[in-house]
Amino acid sequence: MNITLEQAEAVIAAAKQKAKELKTLMNIAVVDSGTNLIAFAHMDDAWLGSIDISQKKARTARYFNMDSGEIGKLSQPGGPLYNIEHSNGGLISFPGGICIKDKSGKIVGAIGVSGDSVENDHAVAKAGAGAMK
Repeated sequence: MNITLEQAEAVIAAAKQKAKELKTLMNIAVVDSGTNLIAFAHMDDAWLGSIDISQKKARTARYFNMDSGEIGKLSQPGGPLYNIEHSNGGLISFPGGICIKDKSGKIVGAIGVSGDSVENDHAVAKAGAGAMK
């Protein structure tokens, strides 16, 4: 099962709403369970450099079925996943990527958000992923 375009658009809408509440500008990417880009939003004047980062955060979360920030914790020097960010064409190992689950808990995709502090990126991604509940 994959996230549908309609569901991905709802995820994007929820994430954009949270970004507006936080008074920030974001790039928001939604990928399906195979990490294919399904929907994307570049808020007006959001950082151009964050376009790629948002997509990589979404893919990172789905590749390993965990938040991108959790990968970051495990990839510190001496950690079990040290240097993993160099795999898969480049991963992003800081917060802002979250798996998206359907109502039964099955992973159907992932969201990646970039454009502000990692705390705000994560909050916006969490709001977007929550649209599927």
